[in-house]
Amino acid sequence: MVEDKYLLEELTWTEAKDKFKETDIALLPVGSLEQHGPHLPLSTDAFDAYWLAKEAVKRVASPKPVILPPINYGISYHHMAFAGTISLSPETLISLIYDIGCSLVTYEVKKLLIINGHGGNSPALKCAAQKLGFEKKIFVVIDDGKISASEQKEICSTQNDAHSGEYETSTSLANRPELVKLNGLVKEVPKFPSPYLAWDSANQVSWVFTTDKLSKSGVLGDATLASKDKGDKLWEAHIKNLAEFIEYLKVCTL
Repeated sequence: MVEDKYLLEELTWTEAKDKFKETDIALLPVGSLEQHGPHLPLSTDAFDAYWLAKEAVKRVASPKPVILPPINYGISYHHMAFAGTISLSPETLISLIYDIGCSLVTYEVKKLLIINGHGGNSPALKCAAQKLGFEKKIFVVIDDGKISASEQKEICSTQNDAHSGEYETSTSLANRPELVKLNGLVKEVPKFPSPYLAWDSANQVSWVFTTDKLSKSGVLGDATLASKDKGDKLWEAHIKNLAEFIEYLKVCTL
């Protein structure tokens, strides 16, 4: 029995064989390598997705699900004007998720929970989820942050805070404060010519943008309003809700 060991990368193949007999759930963190303004590291999304998965599983009763190594790259075309950003194509990410899912089916994994740390990945992840569900009969769920949406609205006040602003800077102050450059905090809240383009609008259309057309710094929000206290509260809500959902996945029938 290896109930207390759940990071796949740290298991031997014999331990993995035993672990997959205990659980039919796998968690896959997916992030990006992209600019996060002048104050946050390029790896923010990938680090946060993996960190969140591990923190949530700590609160889950045994048998715990398997956590796969993270995918550290994502779809980041819209940030390519800023140095250090590296983007996958949607086709690449879809294929990568699909291939991972096919491997998991071999070990009788029936439920795949993708922890998505980057909004730009969402369309491709949903496509891969549909393909896996139809072809391989595996149930794919994507947590892209909305599992704690109501708490986020209570804690953060910035409208259209989409990238490296109040939310992401607060969460980074809570889990990687040593990498937050406090002298680089910027406020660049985008203004939209039509309310239907606004990201926080109740009535909106989907549209594609490049960040450099909206922000000189790469920030889409207000990082100056961030705090560790807000970050602690945001993480607590997300970790709690995600752990509760994983417990549900353990007993739900498909």
